[in-house]
Amino acid sequence: MERKQAEYSNLDERYAIQGEKYQGQQYSHIYFTRLHHMRNLLHALVPSWKPHLPVTTVLGLEEGKDCIIVGTLYKHMKLKPSILDEYSKERSAIPLVKPHNFMHPDDHLILEDESGRVTLAGAIPPAAYVTGVVIALHGKETSAGNFLVEDILEAGIPPQITLPSINEDKYVVFVSGLSIGSEKFNPLQFQLLIDHITGHLGDENEQSIASNIVRVVVAGNSVHISPRFFNGQAVASKDQSRIAEPIKELDIMLTQLVASLPVDMMPGSNDPANFSLPQQPLHRCLFAGAATYNTFSSCSNPHQFELDSVRFIGTSGQNIDDLYKYSDAKDKLEFVERTLRWRHLAPTAPNSLGCYPYTDKDPFLVESCPHVYFVGNQDKYETQLLQGPEKQKVRLICIPRFCDSGVAVMELGVQHVEFLNKLRCLTMLYLSGVQVS
Repeated sequence: MERKQAEYSNLDERYAIQGEKYQGQQYSHIYFTRLHHMRNLLHALVPSWKPHLPVTTVLGLEEGKDCIIVGTLYKHMKLKPSILDEYSKERSAIPLVKPHNFMHPDDHLILEDESGRVTLAGAIPPAAYVTGVVIALHGKETSAGNFLVEDILEAGIPPQITLPSINEDKYVVFVSGLSIGSEKFNPLQFQLLIDHITGHLGDENEQSIASNIVRVVVAGNSVHISPRFFNGQAVASKDQSRIAEPIKELDIMLTQLVASLPVDMMPGSNDPANFSLPQQPLHRCLFAGAATYNTFSSCSNPHQFELDSVRFIGTSGQNIDDLYKYSDAKDKLEFVERTLRWRHLAPTAPNSLGCYPYTDKDPFLVESCPHVYFVGNQDKYETQLLQGPEKQKVRLICIPRFCDSGVAVMELGVQHVEFLNKLRCLTMLYLSGVQVS
């Protein structure tokens, strides 16, 4: 079969740490950079939001006087884990009712800028926000020294380049959480996925669909290496080969894919990459077979790229999983949407999510709205078409762990329909030798 092609542009340069040099710098620099960038955006929005109110600093607050302040949120959390708790005798007095979520009714928000900080009260729910978000607040200082919030202004969904008109179907397949080497991994499931993508499975109709797949994105956690090998002890020679087995098996399967079409390989929290975001591309020497093909791309996490002028951005899931620990929402898609409205991929970094201590930039700022925003390694498949106030359209996708669900996601990048350009998703389920679209 003849496979369709798409013009590809990798936009991961902003996440590269190659030019950075660590000299013992602290994380305050990244917060100052974030506040400076976001404050300029919010100040530009204030005249159309509350033109009659003055904008002031925390230090310039006056009791009872309505005003607007812009700053970075800090969320004081009673149950938030702390390394100091390990040495505290009182730790057992604070039970962790839900270890996966550290929210408590006594949590409260504090807003801070370069001049000072103030505790927030009023119309701002602590459950909906996390440390690191920059917002503008309308309110006034109370006699108790708190800031009584009356209204909130977020940066909102950023501007978006016009979605191009394309008269043919082209698909991108997303898969995450393969966990090769774990007990959950089923080689048959993954082989069925590979055979379907490469056109070796199905009838003429299925092969016709497969020929429209122009790229595969593997969104993290591709291998699972037993924790017993990371206990600080020297690894015995007989165990060294066992550590490499999952990576070798992954390479064999990836080689089948890259022989047929381009593949983007993203690192995840369980992969042999640096722990802190942005995770740098997995070294090509890990993939002795796949790396010999020019269709193999080892990418960073987060990963940003364009296909035929359709912009994609996504992560392997750490940013959304961290939001789930420290805030509340009806589903994971709401967390994904919030990061767009806050214009920041990982607002909890570096507070509770590890990241590199940048001094002059914050690479996680979202300056241009993508057309597709994907998040890997989630509990279940979810998707939503988000529409912004300036006619932005973003397809949000939560990609489930393949080892648990047997589900890959096939994104129809752009379909020219008679009424509108539309982004839509299909799922592919691989169970017991049966593929169901």
